[in-house]
Amino acid sequence: MYINLLTNIKNAQAVKKENIKVPYLKMDEGVLSVLKKNKYIETYTKKGRGIKRFLDIKLDYLDNKEGVINGVKFISKPSRRIYIGYHELRPIKHGYGLLVISTSKGIMSGKEAKKSKLGGEILFEIW
Repeated sequence: MYINLLTNIKNAQAVKKENIKVPYLKMDEGVLSVLKKNKYIETYTKKGRGIKRFLDIKLDYLDNKEGVINGVKFISKPSRRIYIGYHELRPIKHGYGLLVISTSKGIMSGKEAKKSKLGGEILFEIW
């Protein structure tokens, strides 16, 4: 699930790893595509076949070798789902953060969802 994925990415950036491998999940691939589009990771590739599929993620760092991701806040959890309409979407950390939402059109950022006039389940905030 995306919670494990983001925790692995944040921990790997803390110890300055270049790449990490995580088991393949379709939802994780959607989250990674949003993170790549917004430059929180460098690249990701899907490798393997069948039940041995995994995602190989190349992490991104700033010029001073500090990780791009400073913090993650999980909003929806398996025990409590939080939904929001598009008119309630607001910028995160004064525009420096990213809100990730699962909509009927797939996983997208808060800005894309507001532009498409779509609401959905709030997954997490990242900055």
